Amino acid sequence: AELPPPYTAIASPDASGVPVINCRVCQSLINLDGKLHQHVVKCTVCNEATPIKNPPSGKKYVRCQCNCLLICKDTSRKIGCPRPNCRRIITLGPVMLIPEEQPAQPALPVQSDGTRVVCGHCGNTFLWMELRFNTLAKCPHCKKISSVGSALPRRRCCAYITIGMICIFIGVGLTVGTQDFARRFHATYVSWAVAYLLGLICLIRACYWGAIKVSYPEHGFA
Repeated sequence: AELPPPYTAIASPDASGVPVINCRVCQSLINLDGKLHQHVVKCTVCNEATPIKNPPSGKKYVRCQCNCLLICKDTSRKIGCPRPNCRRIITLGPVMLIPEEQPAQPALPVQSDGTRVVCGHCGNTFLWMELRFNTLAKCPHCKKISSVGSALPRRRCCAYITIGMICIFIGVGLTVGTQDFARRFHATYVSWAVAYLLGLICLIRACYWGAIKVSYPEHGFA
């Protein structure tokens, strides 16, 4: 598709002082007398339209290969020629606006460029946009979760082991210290079970954090 250059409303007058403009298709002279208020004029020789003004706000001109002049939104990426003998689909590239025509954009916070991280599962590199390390990340390649840095899983593994062992010691203490009491009040067995269960859950979580894959930045920590 051909994107015409900007057009001006003032055309060159001919010898008689009547404003005229050359047709953009056949280059014939088009008389603009009484037509300067229009955006486009039609050539009397080839019957094709030629712009004499810039397009309305938010619009742009596009000329099809069949010479049909189309007016569409300036954000359009695909348009269709309406002529029955053409019906061509025209794909348009992005249009760069001149500075004074660019809409005002709200101020956005400056974002970090991120850090390239090597996945601990598949070994592929992906961009990590977090401002801090020692967090969990999902690799976009293998879709698996890993820890960015080893400090987080190490801390949590130690914490769960500590809590789990405390719960187990409490359970053992309850078992030894309340055996006679439990024979009379069977509900005491519930407290034993809760203590052992909490200890087991914490140890399972410790195993999870101890076995989690670790992803590292390509150039070490910032």
